[in-house]
Amino acid sequence: MIFISAYGMVNALGNNLDDIAHNLSMAHAPGMTVSTQWLTDKSPLVVGTVTGELPTIPPQLVAHQSRNNRLLLAALAQIKPQVTDILATYPSSRIAVILGTSTSGLDEGDRYLNDCHQHKDNQHWHYAQQELGDPARFLSQYLGTQGPAYTISTACSSSGRAIISGARLINAGLVDAAIVGGADSLSRMPINGFDSLASLSKQRCQPFAESRQGITIGEGAGLMLLTRQPGNIALLGFGESTDAYHISAPHPEGKGAGVAINQALTAAKLDPQDIGYINLHGTATPLNDEVESSVIQHIFGETVPCSSTKHLTGHTLGSASIIEANLCALILERNLPLPYQDFTDCPQDKTLTPCGLLLNSQPLNQPRLLSTSFAFGGNNTCLIIGTVS
Repeated sequence: MIFISAYGMVNALGNNLDDIAHNLSMAHAPGMTVSTQWLTDKSPLVVGTVTGELPTIPPQLVAHQSRNNRLLLAALAQIKPQVTDILATYPSSRIAVILGTSTSGLDEGDRYLNDCHQHKDNQHWHYAQQELGDPARFLSQYLGTQGPAYTISTACSSSGRAIISGARLINAGLVDAAIVGGADSLSRMPINGFDSLASLSKQRCQPFAESRQGITIGEGAGLMLLTRQPGNIALLGFGESTDAYHISAPHPEGKGAGVAINQALTAAKLDPQDIGYINLHGTATPLNDEVESSVIQHIFGETVPCSSTKHLTGHTLGSASIIEANLCALILERNLPLPYQDFTDCPQDKTLTPCGLLLNSQPLNQPRLLSTSFAFGGNNTCLIIGTVS
């Protein structure tokens, strides 16, 4: 059994677990703000921002200077005591660092290029800052680990894949502990990229709503410490698939999504009715919400409560899986009310397949939560978190 020995995160809901728990319960996201700095035409756009002060990169690791890595340090600070204990317990070669990201230090590269065009002197940028492998390389060096350290980039499922990879390394006996998760910071390239795909909402996203227009992009980071040391919360099961139907659109029947969900249920030895809550991928794009609601109804019917929390965090891209898995762990550990789907500003889309969507908050009635992530290229992951009976 793989246990979640500690977890931490930062996102638009808050800068620590206490703030995030409170704001999640109140359906309030203080980091959801309007900005004119991201779209090339400078038009106003709602983004999910981490508003707290971030730790600084140590001077000896300045080559890894990026907001992405600073977000990771903010998440790490919340689990530092448990990580310090693991570092003292196991050889450094037996501790893995597996992370996910979509942007890494891309924003710093963008700013450097802009400085070059304006003939500004910028000698503090290094190409390695924006390499996709940098987050795991940085965190491993920061902690002094010598076990497997690599970064996965499969768009929105990146950190889900990182969690699964860390669990598999432990199950294979290759490591004793894995620090897993991911980070993504705001960057002009993905924001304008989604805008060019007509998948970006200028207002706060409205998953499963009638006039949903697309995603709200957010930034954030999350980490989990996975071990075999018995604890209160475990990674009960996981599944993944790659249906490769289309580079940016989901399979119309959600075949890959269904495979990942059923794999996770089988691995956890659970039936669909054993799940107490589903945190949906729920991006608020027309196709994703249509396909996902159909897949959920097909597997779970309408009896399992479900909702998307992306209207509270934004779509945090490569860190979406870890943030939403950590939200599930937080709901479970602190007995928080289940987040409901907010249709205050726009009515629910009644043409979508009914799937147990929460319209009002309610308590968790079974201590097993499932979280889905469906990414570009048909990269799908599913995680089940719960208590061990």
